[in-house]
Amino acid sequence: MRSGHSKESRQGYPTLLILSKERRDVKVLLFPLSLIYSLVIRLRNYLYDCGLLKSVEFDVPVISVGNITVGGTGKTPHVEYLISILKDDFSVAVLSRGYKRKSKGFILAGDNQGSYELGDEPAQIKSKFPEIIVAVTGNRVAGIRNILKTDPGVDVIILDDAFQHRSVTPGINILLTDFNRLMTRDYLLPMGRLREHKYNRKRADYILVTKCPSEISPLNRRLLVNEIPPASHQYLYFTTINYLEPKNIFDPETAGLTMDDILQSGYHVLLITGIAFAGPVKEYLEKQSSHIKHLGYSDHHWFSEKELNYFEEVYNSMPRGNRCIITTEKDAARLKEITNIAQRFDNNVFYLPIVISFLNDDMDEFNHFIVDYVRKNKPNRILSQGEGDR
Repeated sequence: MRSGHSKESRQGYPTLLILSKERRDVKVLLFPLSLIYSLVIRLRNYLYDCGLLKSVEFDVPVISVGNITVGGTGKTPHVEYLISILKDDFSVAVLSRGYKRKSKGFILAGDNQGSYELGDEPAQIKSKFPEIIVAVTGNRVAGIRNILKTDPGVDVIILDDAFQHRSVTPGINILLTDFNRLMTRDYLLPMGRLREHKYNRKRADYILVTKCPSEISPLNRRLLVNEIPPASHQYLYFTTINYLEPKNIFDPETAGLTMDDILQSGYHVLLITGIAFAGPVKEYLEKQSSHIKHLGYSDHHWFSEKELNYFEEVYNSMPRGNRCIITTEKDAARLKEITNIAQRFDNNVFYLPIVISFLNDDMDEFNHFIVDYVRKNKPNRILSQGEGDR
C-alpha cells in the first residue's frame, strides 16, 4: 500500500478518477464485442423488416410493452396501468415469458400457481387482477394461440417485455425508457445496457419516459423532447411512480403500518430488494425514517435460507416493537411463498405498492388512444372463430 495516496483517496477525488479511468478502459475493451453484437442485431432486424423472418399479426388487438434497455424501466407497473383502464370494458389477457420462473413451457395462471411456476411479475399481476387471464411462455406466437384457444372471448392481449420479440406484430408498441438512464445516453451490450440500437425506437407507437420526478420544468421537458425527438407517427409521454401505503404481504387487505407510523414513531426499517434499481424506493423511505438499513440483491433474486437467517439476525438487532421489514411488490411475490417467514419476523413484513401517473395532464389522451384502439379492433365474435392470426 502506498500511504502517500491515502489522504487524497479519503477525499474521494483521485479515487473517482481511478474508477472513471477503469470504466473507460473496460468500455474500450468491450467495444469490439458491442460491435459484433450490433451486427447480429442489425441483421436480425433486417430479416424481419424485409420479411425473410416471419412476424405474425393476430386479429385480436395486441399491445406490446417493452424497452431496449436491460432491466428496470417499470414495465410491470405500466402493464398493470393498461389492465386497470381496460379490464372493466374488455376481456384482458397478459402474456409474459415469466423471467426466472422454475417451470417450462406454456402455463396458464390459476389459483394455485405462484412465482415459482409463473415468475414474480406474472404472479404479482395475477394476484392483483384475478379476473384477467395471465399466461407465461417463451414462445409468444404459440402463447397467443394457446390463450385464444383456451378463451376465444379475449378482447385484447398485453405482451409484457416484448419490444425485441418481433415474431409477433403488435397493434400498439409501447417503448419505455428510464428518466435516470435514458436510452439515448447508453451503449449496446456488453459495453452498455442497450439490447438493440437506440434508433430502433422508430418501431414504437408510444415512447414513455418513466420514473420521472413528480414535476418537470417546461425547459427540461423541451430538452428531453429534443433528445428523444418523436417521429411523426409517435407520441412521447412522461410518467412518474407514486408509492402507496405499505401492505402486509400475508394480509394485504388489512390496514397495518402507515408511513405516518414510520415517520412519527421512529421505526427501524430493514429494506430488502431484489430488483434492478433500488435507488428510488430507498430514497423514498429515507425521507420517512433516518433508520433505514438496505440489503440489495440482483433482479428477480431467489432468497436462500442462509440469506433469510441473515435477515433475521439484522431484524432482531433492531428495537423490539419498533421495527419492520419493507420490500417491493415484486419481491413480495417471492417472499410470501417462503414457509414460516411470517413467524420469523413477527408478521411485520410489508411491501410498498406503486402506481404510475402521467405528467402534464396527458393521462386522458393516452387512455383515449388505448381504449379507442381496442374498441375499434376487438374481434367480431361471429366472424372470428378461426385460429386468430393472419
